Amino acid sequence: MTTDLKHPSNKTRLKFIGNALGVFVCFFFYGILQEAITKGTYTIDEETTEKFVYTLSLVCVQCVVNYFYAEILLKTWQKPKSTDAKVEVKLYGVCSLTYLLAMVSSNMALQWVPYPTQVIGKSCKPIPVMILGVLLGGRSYSLRKYLFVLLIVLGVALFMYKPRNSPSSLVANATMTGELLLIMSLSMDGLTGAVQERMRHGSQRPNSATMMKMMNLFSIVYSFSAILLTGEIFTFSQFCVRHPEVLWKIFSFSVMSALGQFFIYVLVTDFGPLPCSIVTTTRKFFTVLASVIFFGNVLSETQWLGALLVFVGLGLDSVYM
Repeated sequence: MTTDLKHPSNKTRLKFIGNALGVFVCFFFYGILQEAITKGTYTIDEETTEKFVYTLSLVCVQCVVNYFYAEILLKTWQKPKSTDAKVEVKLYGVCSLTYLLAMVSSNMALQWVPYPTQVIGKSCKPIPVMILGVLLGGRSYSLRKYLFVLLIVLGVALFMYKPRNSPSSLVANATMTGELLLIMSLSMDGLTGAVQERMRHGSQRPNSATMMKMMNLFSIVYSFSAILLTGEIFTFSQFCVRHPEVLWKIFSFSVMSALGQFFIYVLVTDFGPLPCSIVTTTRKFFTVLASVIFFGNVLSETQWLGALLVFVGLGLDSVYM
C-alpha cells in the first residue's frame, strides 16, 4: 500500500523527515569527497600533476559498494517481500541504465563546470521527474506544485546566467559542454523517476533494499562493460598505483553513497520519486555552502539570489507536500 502524502500521519511525517535527514547527512559528506576526488590535483613529480578523469570507474566502484550494502540489508534487516518478484526485470534494466547515465553525465560535467554550478544545475531534477512522471508514469500534480517548480526554474536560470562580458570563448565553450552534460543528466533523472513510478504502482511495489540491489546489479554490468571496452579499467588502475591516497577517498565516497542511497530508495518506494527528488535537491544547498567554505568556490550576487530562489521554492514545496 502506497504512503498517503495528501493526508500524512505524524508517523508518516517522522519517517519522511528521518529519511530526509539521512540523505542530508550522508550526501553532505558524499559531496565533499566527490569534489576532493574529481577536482583535486595529483602530483607525479616536482613538475608534473594530473587530474582524476575516470568517471566510469568511480561510478562502477560506487555501484559495487551499493550492491553489497543492499545484500547485507536484505540478509539482516529488511527481508525481501513476496511482491519483489512481481516487478519485471526489464524495468530494473531500463531504470538502471537511465540512472547510470544520469550519474555519469553529472560526474563528467565537473570536468568543465565548477561544483556549485553542477549542484545547482542538478537542482532542476524535480522538473523532468514531474514532467515525465505525468507523461510516462501516470501521475498528476496540483497547480501549487507547478508554481513552486517554476520558482525553482527561475532560480536556476539566474544562477546559470552569464553576462556578455564574462569568459573567453574557449572557457564559454567548455562551460557549455558541462551544461549540456547536466541537461542530459536531468533528462535521465526524469526517465528514471517515470520508470520508478511504474515499479511502485499496485501490488508489485518492491521494498527499498531490493530496488537498491537490483538497480546497482544492472549498473555494475553496464559500467564494468564500459570501462572494459574503453580500456579505462587499466588507466584507472595505473592511476591508483601512482596515487594510492585516492583509494581511501574513493572508498569513503562509496560508503557515503551506499548509506545515503538506501535512504533515497526508502523515499522512492514509500513516498515516490518526486518527494525524493525534492529532498535530494534541498540538501544541495548545504553542499554548495560546503564547496564555498572548503574549496574556495566563489558565487556572485546573482548566483546567490538564484540559489536562494531555488531553495525557497524547494522549501515551500516541502512544507506543502
